[in-house]
Parts: sequence; C-alpha cells; structure tokens
Amino acid sequence: MSRLPIRARLTAAFALAMVLVLAAAGLFVYVRLKDDLDESVDLALEARAAAVAASGTAAGGAPEEAEEGFAQVLAEDGEVLDVEGDLRGPALDGAALARAGAGGRFTFERDYPGIEGTTRVLAGPVAAEAGAPATEPAVFAVGQSLDDRDETLAGLVASFAVGGPVAVLLASVFGYLLASAGLRPVEAMRRRAREISLEQPGERLPLPAARDEVHRLGETLNEMLDRLRRSFERERRFVADAGHELRTPVAVIRAELEAMLRAGGHDPDVREALVAALEECDHLEQIAEDLLVLARAAEGELPLRQAPVDVGPLLEGVRARFEDRARERRREIAVEVTDGLWVEADELRLRQALGNLVDNALRHGDGAIELRSRPSETDGGVELEVSDRGPGFAPELAGRAFERFARGDAARTRGGTGLGLAIVRAIAEAHGGRAEIVDGAPGATVRLWLPSGASQAAGVGSSP
Repeated sequence: MSRLPIRARLTAAFALAMVLVLAAAGLFVYVRLKDDLDESVDLALEARAAAVAASGTAAGGAPEEAEEGFAQVLAEDGEVLDVEGDLRGPALDGAALARAGAGGRFTFERDYPGIEGTTRVLAGPVAAEAGAPATEPAVFAVGQSLDDRDETLAGLVASFAVGGPVAVLLASVFGYLLASAGLRPVEAMRRRAREISLEQPGERLPLPAARDEVHRLGETLNEMLDRLRRSFERERRFVADAGHELRTPVAVIRAELEAMLRAGGHDPDVREALVAALEECDHLEQIAEDLLVLARAAEGELPLRQAPVDVGPLLEGVRARFEDRARERRREIAVEVTDGLWVEADELRLRQALGNLVDNALRHGDGAIELRSRPSETDGGVELEVSDRGPGFAPELAGRAFERFARGDAARTRGGTGLGLAIVRAIAEAHGGRAEIVDGAPGATVRLWLPSGASQAAGVGSSP
C-alpha cells in the first residue's frame, strides 16, 4: 500500500470510507424498514384477530387475497369450526391449541400450503373476547403472508447491491479528482524544482495562494534553497580563491626546483627527487588551473577567445602532444576527421578539453585511442569523440562522471583528481555545447557537441 502514489492511496481510502458508510446506511435502512413492515403486519393481525375474537366466526379475519392469509376458528380438539381463505386443514397443532386454549395470545411463523411464502400467525381464545359458553371453548388463528415484506426487503438489498458499487465508483472518481486538485500545488513545485539550479540566483518554488500546509512546505523548501545557495556561493568563492592563491607559491617552488636542476652537481638520488618534486609541482599547478577554470565557469565568466578553428589540425595537434606518452605505454592514437569541418571556438580551451579526455584514456583505458570528428546528424553541430578499448566507465561512476572530484575506485590508485571531465563539461557548455558519455560504445567513449562555425566538405581522412 505504501508504494502506491498518494493520489491512489487517498482515492482508496475515500472509496473504503464510502463502502463503510454505504454498508452502515444500508444495514440501518434494512433494519428500520423490516421493523416497520413487521409492525404493519402485526397491527393488521391484531385488528383481524379482534374481529374474529369478538364475533366467534372467521368472517372479517382473512385478507382480501386468499393466498395472502387466512382466518380460522377451531374447537379444542382441533376441529375447524369456521375458516376464511384457502387453508382447509387446521392452522394449529396440538401444542398450539393447548397454548391458545390456556387463554394467552401468541405469534409464530410457519409455512402453509396454499399461502405464498412464510406466514405469520396470531392465535388466541375466542371465549376470552366473545363470551362464548364455557361448554364450547374455541380458539382462533389469523395468518398473514410475509411474501410482500420479503419482496420489499429483497428489492432494497438488490438496490443497494446495484447502486452501492456505482456510488462507490463515482465517489472514487470524485475523490481522485479532489486528490489531484489538492496535490496540484505540490506537482507545480515538483516541476519547478526540476528546473532550479543553484547557479541561477533568485529561482524559487511557486507557492499556492492558500496559507495551508502545502504553502508552509513551499516556504520551508525555499528557505532551504536560500541556505544551499549561500553555501554554494561560499564554496565557489573558496575554490576561486584557492586557485588564485595556489598559483603564485607553486610557480615559485617550480622556479626554484628548475634552478636547482640547472645548477647540476647533484647525486643521482637527489636529482631523481628533484625531478619527482618538479612533476608534482606540475600536477599541483594543473589542479590550481583546473580549480580556477571551474570557478570561472560556475560564475559564467570563463574567458573565451573564439575564432574559426579547423577541427582536423586541432585533433592532429592533440595526437602529437600525447604521442610520446602513448608510445611509452605501447599504445597508439588514431585520428579520423571529416575534412573541411570548422567550429567557432577557443582553440586553447578545446585543446585542454580534448587533452583531458586523452589523458583519462591513457590513465584508465586500454588499447588504441581514437579521436573522431563528424557533423552531427540531429543537432546540426559538430561532434568530437575520444574513445579507447578499455573496460569503460564503471556503472556507479557513469551517472556522475562529469561532477567535480568524481573518481572510480580504480582511479583512486592511479592518480588523478577527478576534475578532468568536469573541466571538459565546463568548456563545452561555455561554447554553448555539451559533453556526454556514449552508451553502448566499446570501451569508454566521450562525445563533445559544439555548434558548427562553417559548412563541411565531403571526404574523410585518417592517420594512425
């Protein structure tokens, strides 16, 4: 039940309440109607019994329809002295005769041949009412068929059996509409929440006009959004400040290490330590630059120097940059380009983005690395892809690969900061494009889509 949508739960609760109310109302009406009908039958029997007891004959003691009842006057031994109706045999047996002759009136129900349905019978002594001589004691019995009463009650039950489900169905539809109307403000907040980003100030959830629980919930969520935005702004400022502050001391350390290496005269172990320290400085300098790029991108201030860029030489330049590293790892980088394909972009930023993708492929992938470019068949832009033949993105990482500091378990043991793909996405979005992981491709394939800057010519070239 808890897994059902709240509208379905409210509708089910409303329908259950309607079933209980209808059942209670039906039972109440049934009992009241049965009591009223029984009282009517008893009053009719009392009136007819009074006439028979007063006259000592059955005249006036039977209903108009013979099959609906009877009236009898019987002797003490059970002989029928007088009768009205279709009943010919005695209406009372020996025990009933003795009880009626004892002077008390009583009522019972039984079936008689010739009388429709069950018959209610009122019996008593005639002498008590008519003053008959004691030597001629007699009793009377008047009966009324309960068939009409039973038909009326059966019709009532049938009406509830047919009308009840229809009423519950209509009430359920009405309840569902009421639940939908009540939840409409919540649905509006949900749709708006999907579009809200912490990077866009001033965006808030819509609040209903009524000052109810939903309104208070929306106010609380808006207050939470404000707190998150303030926290996000503090984090962004910290990242930007850290990137700025790290650049100067890292540059000084790098200069000192380079000066020491140029001075020479060091033991092999010392020189190896200096080289390792210089490599770590390069790594730290790259982290500082990446943090600065991310901070500027988050603020919408990532500087771009856009110009027409020929995609073919761009990919060839990236291949040449990483060719030596790939050769050391006994891997190759292949480029497949569509000739004459241009984009309006910052060439240095694109080299940085593609370089991050190739660096990731060298660190975490396997097999040949392929750089491809082609015009987009759906969006009218240009697609740039970098792929390898490795195991691809782990399932737990694929959904958040472009987030900052997102790293798989294997990547934590191979170096890296988890900023590479975040930089790629920031650069793509700064150009009005996007970055995405290609599902179903062999290995790991990341695609950049960029708006095209010029028409492309036919022909595809490839270089190993």
